[in-house]
Amino acid sequence: MPFKDFAAGDILTAAQVDSFLMRQAVMTFDDSADRDTELSGVLTEGMVAYLKDTDTLQYYSGAAWEGVTNPGDITSVVAGTALTGGGTTGDVTLNVDLSAVTIPASQISDVTATATELNFSDGVTSSIQTQIDNPLASFITDATTARTLATTDSGKTIRFTSSSATVVTVDASTDLAVGARVDIIADGSGAVTVAASSATVAADEVSTTSGSFTIGARYSAATLLCVATDEYRLIGNVEAV
Repeated sequence: MPFKDFAAGDILTAAQVDSFLMRQAVMTFDDSADRDTELSGVLTEGMVAYLKDTDTLQYYSGAAWEGVTNPGDITSVVAGTALTGGGTTGDVTLNVDLSAVTIPASQISDVTATATELNFSDGVTSSIQTQIDNPLASFITDATTARTLATTDSGKTIRFTSSSATVVTVDASTDLAVGARVDIIADGSGAVTVAASSATVAADEVSTTSGSFTIGARYSAATLLCVATDEYRLIGNVEAV
């Protein structure tokens, strides 16, 4: 469709009205069917139409009616701190990298704990509430005749039930924290002996790194308490061997 700069005195023909006015105006139609009927046979590339039923603005490309879009002024979406994704064309997605998100305690309005108190749970990998609700998880029954106490036994109660003699070894690998303890119950008919090996165990007026102690008769018990690095006290019904 051409453009014409009319001068005073020019004659405006019907063809010029169609070409310069009607076909270059924004035409309003009830719907696409109304548009196609009215413009049948006169479609020209560049025509613009507004459809009232969908409130959309369209233009004719020469082959089909296309929607007029508003591209706005955004040329790209860049992923910033703790974000991944983004792009410069089409639909783009931003994803939150949770591993990179840090929320200061001061920004959590409903939390009354201090940063120091929150750090108490740093590194916890199991459910604290489960451990609180189920303290019996620290009670172990052991039917074997030999056990070397480990760091993971800290705070546990171990019930030995074998009918044969049982040896409980305390060595450098036991490595309990100072103040930690392990409770030992001799519930089997076999004698239970606590043996020191490269760690100091003291009881019954004896301190040894290689000796041993027996826990009294069946159903007796003793507590191994760490008082210093690799140093323990065996408290209860025990006797040096």
